[in-house]
Amino acid sequence: MIDLDAIRTLADIPAAQARKRGDAVAVKFGERETSFAELDARSNRVANALLAAGVAPGDRVSALTKNHDGWYPLFFGTARARACLAPVNCRLAAGEIAFILGDAAPKLLFVGEDFFDLALAAVADLAAPPRLVALYGDHPAFESLDAWLGDAAATAPADEPQLSDDVLQLYTSGTTGRPKGVVLANKNYRRFLEMATEVDGFAYGEDETVMIVMPLFHVAGTNVSFSGLAQGGRLVLVKDFAAADAIRMMTEERVAHAFLAPAMIQMMLQQPGAEAGDYSELRSIAYGASPIAEDVLRRARAVFGCDFVQFYGMTESSGGGSYLSPAAHDLPGKLTSCGQPWPQTEMAILGGGGQPLGDGEIGEIAIRGDIVMKEYWHRPEATAETVVDGWLRTGDVGYRDADGYYFVHDRIKDMIVSGGENVYPAEVESAIMGCPGIADVAVIGVPDDKWGEAVKALVVPAPGAEIDAAAVIGWARERIAAYKAPKSIDVIDALPRNPSGKVLRRELRAPYWEGRDRAVG
Repeated sequence: MIDLDAIRTLADIPAAQARKRGDAVAVKFGERETSFAELDARSNRVANALLAAGVAPGDRVSALTKNHDGWYPLFFGTARARACLAPVNCRLAAGEIAFILGDAAPKLLFVGEDFFDLALAAVADLAAPPRLVALYGDHPAFESLDAWLGDAAATAPADEPQLSDDVLQLYTSGTTGRPKGVVLANKNYRRFLEMATEVDGFAYGEDETVMIVMPLFHVAGTNVSFSGLAQGGRLVLVKDFAAADAIRMMTEERVAHAFLAPAMIQMMLQQPGAEAGDYSELRSIAYGASPIAEDVLRRARAVFGCDFVQFYGMTESSGGGSYLSPAAHDLPGKLTSCGQPWPQTEMAILGGGGQPLGDGEIGEIAIRGDIVMKEYWHRPEATAETVVDGWLRTGDVGYRDADGYYFVHDRIKDMIVSGGENVYPAEVESAIMGCPGIADVAVIGVPDDKWGEAVKALVVPAPGAEIDAAAVIGWARERIAAYKAPKSIDVIDALPRNPSGKVLRRELRAPYWEGRDRAVG
């Protein structure tokens, strides 16, 4: 349970747990363990050092790093200083990072040693470059973290964080254009903490181990961390995801809970000996951030033998929205659903004019509640287009069944229109995924003079397998309508994905639409 009297905002988590159980391990990273008392003291030192550096309430502070235990005192310290942490996707190119830093205008940029050169390239042409601090590692162009902290006090600043404070600014992946800064306030996360323990997959026991493999610049990585620490859990933080290491860690660290992107689950299932692992301590695997094929989910449930919980939401909804409980996974016809709304959260299916649609009607999924973002940073027009009358327009198309369960077809912009029929890539991918010899698949629309667009599947073969295109198409035709089945198959080595595991369809479509006046999606 979360003591909501002691934890009013996210900034209160380390102090509340330090008072209750200061010697307990909060974070394990490699061989290093940090207790709640140490996390509390370190977070206070960061807060006081930020204030001494001239950071004021509402200012932005950024981080460019892989997962590292130094991220947590940086986040909590920034929140205690009433500033806002704006972490940067470390997989971006220098120009993309420069855009985000120019947009967020952070006073300081904390960088891990893996990205010193990338950071220097990104800030080279900024009109007002941030102060550079090495989160870990050494470089002559960066202040060391210890030197920057100096003799900063380990006591909390007097000015307490407010619910209205911006606390986290996460940038959207930018698969269809320049990324936007999603501003999440303490008010949003207050509601998240109120709901978390009522939702399967976020309710953890004190001292249970929670494995963090999602990146900490992604809402899945941050939210599982916040919920775990707020309930007194022990986080085991993974710097880089590797399927074999994740399987080993589940056993060695006696992991009880984990959040995994579907692509991660799929890679783990493909590891030799995955079925023989010891998952006796594993209570739940939550999944989300991208669609999962039904075949993959069935195999995962059989191998890991724990509860599975699907989450559907967006960065713009603080990661919340709906969830498919473990029990609902066994209800007839619900396995492919994204579930029902979180407590104190509304969902609806809206038509093109914004009107609510009835059960079974296909439209845009919308979310309303206190978890909906404050705004897009410096993008009032985009904010107004996305949040209409309090409803967050998700950009996902789907429907609600008579039992109140929601089903996601796909992103509106990824929908294929072939001969006037709508085809949703995720549905076709799910049909193909069980085909023997296929390790991964993505479906896109390509130009077709007769139909406007034709369905194409790009498949990644399993090790040693040879792909027979006609057999794959035949497999799909046995499971979905003929007009939805792929008309052609291309074999590729790997699918491009963003850090949350979403396939970058824009990259896959680009060569097929080159030279055209328009590209669908």
